[in-house]
Formats: sequence, C-alpha cells, structure tokens
Amino acid sequence: MNNDFNQPHKFSAKLGDQEIVVQSGKLAGLAGGAVTVHMGETVILVTATGSKSPRQGISFFPLSVDFEERMYAAGRIPGSFFRREGRPSESAILLSRMVDRGLRPLFPKGFRNDVQVIVTALSHDDQSALDTMSALGASAALMISDVPFLGPVANVRIAMDADEQFIVNPTSDQVENSRLDLRVTGSADAIIMVECASDEVDEETMVRALELAHDAIQPLIEMQNQMAAEIGKAKMSDYPVFETPEEIQQSVRDWLGSRIEEAVRNSSAKEERYDALEAVRTEMVDAFTDENEEWAFDSAHAYDVFEKVKKESVRRQILDEGIRPDGRRPEEIRPLAAEVSLLPRAHGAGLFTRGETQVLSIATLGTLGDMQTLDDLGQVDEKRYMHHYNFPPFSTGETWPLRGPKRREIGHGALAENALRAMIPSPDEFPYTIRVVSEAISSNGSTSMASVCGSTLALLDAGVPLRASVAGIAMGLITDGERAQVLSDIQGLEDHLGDMDFKVAGTRKGINALQMDVKIKGLSMDLMRQALRQAHDGRMHILDVMEEAISSPREELSPYAPRIDVVKINPELIGKVIGPGGKTIRGIQEQTGAKIDIEEDGTVFIASTDQAGGRAARQLVEALTEEVELGKIYTGRVASVREGLGAFVEILPGTDGLVHISQLADYRVPSVEDVVKVGDEIMVMVTDIDSNNRVRLSRQAVLEGWDLETARDNDSGIGGRSGGGRDRGRGNDRGGRGRR
Repeated sequence: MNNDFNQPHKFSAKLGDQEIVVQSGKLAGLAGGAVTVHMGETVILVTATGSKSPRQGISFFPLSVDFEERMYAAGRIPGSFFRREGRPSESAILLSRMVDRGLRPLFPKGFRNDVQVIVTALSHDDQSALDTMSALGASAALMISDVPFLGPVANVRIAMDADEQFIVNPTSDQVENSRLDLRVTGSADAIIMVECASDEVDEETMVRALELAHDAIQPLIEMQNQMAAEIGKAKMSDYPVFETPEEIQQSVRDWLGSRIEEAVRNSSAKEERYDALEAVRTEMVDAFTDENEEWAFDSAHAYDVFEKVKKESVRRQILDEGIRPDGRRPEEIRPLAAEVSLLPRAHGAGLFTRGETQVLSIATLGTLGDMQTLDDLGQVDEKRYMHHYNFPPFSTGETWPLRGPKRREIGHGALAENALRAMIPSPDEFPYTIRVVSEAISSNGSTSMASVCGSTLALLDAGVPLRASVAGIAMGLITDGERAQVLSDIQGLEDHLGDMDFKVAGTRKGINALQMDVKIKGLSMDLMRQALRQAHDGRMHILDVMEEAISSPREELSPYAPRIDVVKINPELIGKVIGPGGKTIRGIQEQTGAKIDIEEDGTVFIASTDQAGGRAARQLVEALTEEVELGKIYTGRVASVREGLGAFVEILPGTDGLVHISQLADYRVPSVEDVVKVGDEIMVMVTDIDSNNRVRLSRQAVLEGWDLETARDNDSGIGGRSGGGRDRGRGNDRGGRGRR
C-alpha cells in the first residue's frame, strides 16, 4: 500500500460515452481523503474526513454531506446583495441528500465518530452530471481515507431518447428531452439508492433501466478498489463502538420477556402503541435503576436494548406470521379517505387521509410572472410548477422550534413535485404559474406519498387540466437474510424498524417518481420487481378512492383565482404597451387592477380576479397596439390644429394623422377652427399611409359617404395615385407625427 500523498495519482473509467478521471494527491492533502473528479469541463473537489473520537450521547451515526456551490465554477458572480454565496440552493440540498443516502448504510454498526463529506464545485460545463460525479467522489475519498467505510459505491444517471432507447450518463440537454430521469447508487452487488422522475414509464421498463444502471457503475466500482489498493490509508481499527455490555443486554431481555410483544400486539393505533411501549420502557428503567445502582446503567444503554428487543419483536411477527403491528397483512393498505373544496378562499384544496396519516394540500394559481427563478450552477431558468411540503411538530404529537424547512422537508417536497410535473399542462394550454403547499397535519408514515395524492386532489379542485391523476405509496421490507417480506403502505414503526423505504408514485399507466433508501447493504432485482408489482396494485386501489372524490378538473376556476386573458400583439409594439420607464403598463394596471405580463414574442397575459377589470385592460392593450387600417373609419379626438394646414386627430392611443384643411368638410373651409377645435371628436377615414408611416385622414370622405378609391381621387394631397395606396401591415400604426 502506497501512502505517498505528495504526488498526484490519476485513475479513470468509462461511464456511457464519457471518461471520468479521478485524481488524488494534488489538492487538500490534510483532509482524511481528497479527490478531484473530472468529466468534460466539470471539475469537483471532494473531501472526506472523520473525527478521531466518537461523539458522546447520541444514538445515531453523525454523517454530514454538503455540496458547496461556487458561482465562479459557472463563470458567474452571485446575485445576492453581498455578491457571495449564501445558504445552499434547493438543488444543492437535494444533491447533498442523494449522496448521503447512498453512503449512510455502509458504515460499521455502532460507529459514532463524526464523518464529514464536502463536495466543492470548481468548474461546471452545464452538461456533466454533478450528482454522478459527487457520489463517485465521496465514495472514492472515503475509500482512500482512514475512515472505516464498507464501500465502494457509485452513481449513474439513465435517460431515454426519442426512440425509447436508454442513455447511460446523459447530458443535461438529453435529460431535458427525456421521459426518464433515473439516478441510481449501488455497490458491486446491489442497488442502495434510487431517485427518479419520469413520465408514466411502465414497471418492466423501469426494472430494465435499474439493471442497466447497476451494470454501468461496475467500472467505477473497480476503479475505486484499485485506488484503495494503491493509495489508500490504513483504516481506523481501534475506534470505540457504541455497544451495550452483554450482561446488561441479557438482564434487560430477561426482564422484558414478552412485554414489548404484548404492547405491540394489543395496540393498533400509533398513540396507543406509543403509550404502551413507553410505559414498558419507563418501568424497565425504574426497575434497573432501583435494583442495580452499582451498574453504570445510563439511558443510552436502556434505549439501545429496548429498541433492539422492539425491533426483533416486530420483525419476527411479520416474518413468522405475516402480521404487521396494526394487524394488516403485508399487501394490505390502511383505510383511505379523500376530500376536496375544504377551504373557501383557496383556489383548490385536497385532504388525503391514509390511516393516521393526513395531508392537506392547497393549490394556488398565479400569473406567469410569478414563476420561480432558479439561479444555481445550471443555466438560469424558471420553474412554473412548485410543490412545497411542511412537517410541523404537532403532526407527530411533539414539539420543536420552527426554523424554516429542513432538508427532509425540501426533499419530500421535491419528490412530490417530480411525481406531478409531467402531468402539468403546458403554458399554452393553461397559462398559469402553479404552487401547491402540502401540510402534513398528522403523520404515521408516508406523508410524502400522501402529499402526491393531496396535490392531485388540490390541482383538480383548482381546475388544472392534469393529463392524469397521480397517487403515491410507500413500500417497506423486512428481511433476516434468508426470508424477506415486502410491505405495502408502511406506517411509521415499520419505516423505523424496517430495512427499506421505497416510495413509488404514478398514474394508472405508469411510474412518475421513485425514491428508494435501504438500511441494509443493498436490494436485489428480484425484491425490486416484487416491490414495484405490489406498489402497482396499491396505486390502483388508491386512485379508485381519489377518483370517487374528484376524477376530472373543475370546469370553473375559483372566483378568487385570477382569470388570464391572452392577447397576441406585434412584438415591435411591446415598447408601446410598456411605455417610457414602464409608465404606460403601470397606468393600465393601476386603472384596471389587472396584472399584465408580456413575453418577447408579443404574447400578453392579462390576469385579473375581476372580469370587468380584465376586459378593460384587454381593451386598453388592444387599443394601444391596434394597427391602422387603410380605408377604415375611426372616431378620433382632435389633438392639435394648424391654421392653413389642417387638424391632427388621434385615432388610436398614441397614433394620430393629418386631416388636411381641404378634407375637413364637404365645402370650402376658410379656417380650421371654424370646423374643429382641440378636444373635439370627429369621424375620419384613413386614406393614405406613406413610406414614413405618416397617416392621412379625411373627414369629407365620411360626410360624403365615399369609398376609399373615391376619397383618394378627391384628395389632391395624395397626388392622384390610383390603387388606394398600400396596406403596410406591420408598423402601420404610426400617425402623422409618429408615436407620441
């Protein structure tokens, strides 16, 4: 084993069509393990460092993974006031969570030393997969560090092209145009983590994609094994492991006997079961404190033994008898209920209840100007559909400080958002920005999948024309190595004590989102197939219940939702609607109460909760952008007069034309003001638009009832031209003095 970290060492492997290079020894030499990962023009630095001593007083493994966005990596300066990076973006949090979930199951049991993985983006080409590179770098850094890690693992992204062929390690552009965006982390033997957003992909296609992903990461696994053999540090071997002394374990087990099993069997409700188990635990701690004061019997050991026995009892009951803590069979789903239209002022609301889990989802419709701007390392983009998930402490009967959304809440919100995104209609079909907020009102497992169901109910209640209804279900697993039982619709206790949390969301036609995490070293493809099969059956049952509440979008929007009217204008006239410094558009909005957004292609969106205000705003926009038509008669206002020449008449907002003194009346006019004065309204015909877009008008033509040709023949100012001039189409709205 070579421990010389003063010289850089390079390793490479092929992933799809691209080569990935991992280098160590050049940067961050004092970190426990450090690598740079290169793909295309993207470079990241990944470090993994473990503390030398365990953290005291905890019952979990303290692993932290952070993805540090650096805007210089994309050649940009941060847009914040201080022009430096602040709190991590949502995409950075989701990437950190994904890397964490692929690593966490692979550390020694009882290991309590802090382990920190930091991923820093140094250069980004906007096409290479940062998630794949980050997971690889984290595993490689741990493999060559002194931290005890039972890897390696690797991650890959799978997409599909237009011919439904899989793409291994796709570019960002390929993912954008794909029905499938699948990310898989696995070891040499099994799959550990799955994250997927898709558009109604069937179960068999999904399994084939998962198999391909597992095969694709094998070169990356082999490369890391080579790295560990050649440059890896010696692993910690004398680290303390949190473990309750055997004599305490046996004494507590003897005392507990069947108490825990009876507490679980005799209580089907979460609160009832919690109270029964808590009573046993309190009695246990009191008994051993009274009788064994000489022992160093602390609460951590008590909790450890109690949890072990509880876990063994629940798992044994499921594997031996096929009976779950609440009395259900493995495939059985808890009682379901769905309800809509609960909140009078909300644009749409749906309440979904599954057993003791209850989620209230509220949909709000806004204008396209309300879209969220995404300013992360990728291209600056906008998001039109947003889903936010809240998990208040009262949902589990607990208390804790409210400090804004945690990583878990952001992750659950993104999962439910992925499940619905492909079903959201295009802006052409439904020109609204859509936000759904899911409130976890009561939680006994799988609130994220209840959020998917609640979101569907709320969106349909709001009148959003979804392509199809989407439902979600969480699958679990109990295995002892020889036997395995897949569980449908897991509750909190089964999630806590089980080996897998596999969330599946989709329509009747296929899968829209997946998220899988395991606590064991991986999941076989056979178990994956079984879980997807059971999830399909459960999803159909859930959709049946949801469609009894609402099966199609409301025909009418809420009276409190904005009505959006769409007007197409000549893009050259956008400036006319906006006005100098936005004066014109602000004036229209203040006058009518409507909100106006204008696209670069000339599409104008007029939003108003008041129909009269919306109509008024549309009329003003149309008047501003109406193009002057040759031969058309307008009622205009006299803007100014010039003796000896004629009168300038405003026939459209900002557009006027000249009525020559000879065309003011059907008789000879000695003085302009004998016929018209400033402010008068008169009817005039457009008789000419010259090459400079100056408009010539005739009042005489209206009085005489002439057609265009006759009017032109009787207007010496036009020069007797035949053929009626020319209809200039675009840009012919400018008057004799142009725009004012």
